[in-house]
Amino acid sequence: MKVYTVATLIEAVYELFQDNPLSYGHGTDNAWDEAVALVLTLSGLADDESVLDQPLSSSLVSRCLRDAQLRVEKRIPLAYILGETQYAGYRFKVEPGVIVPRSPIGLLLQDGLQPWLPSPVTAVLDLCCGSGVLGIVAAHVFPDARVTLVDVEPQAIKLAQTNVAEHNLVERIEVIQADVLDQPGFAQKFDLIITNPPYVDALDMSSLPAEYTAEPEWALAGGEDGLVFIDTILDKLPLWLKPSGLLVAEVGASAPALIQKYPDLPMIWPDLPMGGEGVFVLEGAALNSHTAPRLQD
Repeated sequence: MKVYTVATLIEAVYELFQDNPLSYGHGTDNAWDEAVALVLTLSGLADDESVLDQPLSSSLVSRCLRDAQLRVEKRIPLAYILGETQYAGYRFKVEPGVIVPRSPIGLLLQDGLQPWLPSPVTAVLDLCCGSGVLGIVAAHVFPDARVTLVDVEPQAIKLAQTNVAEHNLVERIEVIQADVLDQPGFAQKFDLIITNPPYVDALDMSSLPAEYTAEPEWALAGGEDGLVFIDTILDKLPLWLKPSGLLVAEVGASAPALIQKYPDLPMIWPDLPMGGEGVFVLEGAALNSHTAPRLQD
């Protein structure tokens, strides 16, 4: 077998990806970054120029090329093939049947959600948590906080519990199986509520690339206008969020529909320099000073 270095193997995988009609967006947004992610994850090497000339074993090369070919042939997200992903500076377990972590909210969390969240954070709620990554990142960022993760799907709950254990946060994070659409009650109000709920509208669901249809439909589909979950969350927000607290939510391409539906709700739309769209923050105090159609009910 040809002797490969890190650099030449990345180049070979990149060329394979470039020559095929792949879609990206599950942690990378282009063929080069995905090739780098594949090779460095499987080799366990650092993302540093110093490793580029390092020769690789034939067994590692074979696995990388095999997984790259699987990515091309099956059109499934790379994270499912690798069984893990790097997100917001941390590594998480990933598996088919649970959505791949990629929300831009993670980068906002890394900055402590400044300047919108100046108060101490002691209670965090992650709704539609999937594999639990947002709540886990929040637990790292706010070390005095207790975090509650909520999802309806048993597989997501089990994976979230695995990730919580992997991050040694079992004492601070509670994982609850519940359906947000059933409007669950909580024994407390929260300083911070984060959510990346299903938000893809019916039209977009009908034209998703293969990589996205490899993910569970329940984790993507947000109803006709994409807002069925966020509608419910906004309805219950006064009962869940402290007046001094903050909601951070992702609605993606359904943002225009949300703005049209709630024209008087003072949502703030942060710049997302690393990509993504449709993330808003809403201060708890705004719920008392403004009204919106569904919040009046």
